[in-house]
Amino acid sequence: MTSLQFVLASASPQRKTLLEGVGLSFVVSPPETDESLCTEKDPVRRAIVLARTKAEDRASAFPDSWILGSDTLVVSSAGELLEKPADAQDARRMLSLHSGSCSIVHSTLCLRSPSGECFEGLSTSSVFFKELTEEEKDWWIRTDQWKDRSGGFQIDGKGQFLIAKIEGDWSSIVGLPVFLLGELLSEAGLSIESFRSE
Repeated sequence: MTSLQFVLASASPQRKTLLEGVGLSFVVSPPETDESLCTEKDPVRRAIVLARTKAEDRASAFPDSWILGSDTLVVSSAGELLEKPADAQDARRMLSLHSGSCSIVHSTLCLRSPSGECFEGLSTSSVFFKELTEEEKDWWIRTDQWKDRSGGFQIDGKGQFLIAKIEGDWSSIVGLPVFLLGELLSEAGLSIESFRSE
């Protein structure tokens, strides 16, 4: 059994799947963070603050663990910050903003050590959407896969049918930039192997 514990401070099944994919041993403990209380408006700064807040939120419950907080924010080509849609109508509005244009995805990570030191980083990618017909928008709304997703879309699964191409890190757009995680672990003197269970 590994002597170091890794905690994923997220309820996202996509982030859980990405961590499982690299063989990291971890526990999931979603934070109780109310993102609406964050007053930072700049998308990059907001994502950084929220990732740190989520990691800090779990610190009292896991005082001897390494904790990973993360946040992903989407900005439309018009410069509008697109967070999680309030409802289907809001999701459709976001789809219209994405259609035929390039939206920017900022994903941040905060790796918090047991001593409280934070190793933080940002991964920014571009997502180019196809021109979406009204029928395609209707179809996407019916899938319900826009729910609880920043920008009202996802790049894994059926969401790939909406997207012409990407520039950047695919895992970052999904919600957890794996390459960046490796960089932060290295910066902290760790690796994926540090959290493997035997």
